[in-house]
Amino acid sequence: MPLQNDAALDFLLTRRSRPAKTLVAPAPNRAELEPLLTAAARTPDHGKLEPWRFIVVEKGAMARLADLTSQAGHRLGKSPEDIAKGRSQFELGHLAVVVVEVQTPSAKVPALEQTYSAGAVCLALLNAALAAGWGANWLSGWVSHDPEFCKAAFDLADNERIAGLIHIATQGPIPPERPRPDLNAKTTWMTQ
Repeated sequence: MPLQNDAALDFLLTRRSRPAKTLVAPAPNRAELEPLLTAAARTPDHGKLEPWRFIVVEKGAMARLADLTSQAGHRLGKSPEDIAKGRSQFELGHLAVVVVEVQTPSAKVPALEQTYSAGAVCLALLNAALAAGWGANWLSGWVSHDPEFCKAAFDLADNERIAGLIHIATQGPIPPERPRPDLNAKTTWMTQ
């Protein structure tokens, strides 16, 4: 029988994201954030391409990003409600880590596998933050898919896009448990 890490397994079986709008100050400082980024960087990356990078958005940068969100929303013809929702993650944010997918040409590693690796980094960072006792939430939203916003906000290159914005701060009210997938409906067992 394999040696089991009961604490890690229990954490994974009970983990729960904390809605970004419920996160409160303080956010982790740079020294507290570094081990979380280190844990996320241990994600499998299919050929050691490291097809991702981090941009840490601290509180002082949030107002500028909220304003850029409004500009993007008006340019794209978004409704006032969509603009307000897009702005809110920055207006309410204390700290966010932008996980940037970096597509690297490779004869061995397809682009899709690089996308999977960037997504895995997002989940690893989210779980590391939760395991460290912080509240955390993985967001994206319409603004993160707009190339003009991404260039203005984060100076992303043409081969880069946002995989996720991981908001990390102190957890506020603990949300109720939400319904989880029916494992039997989602699992097929193959015996031959």
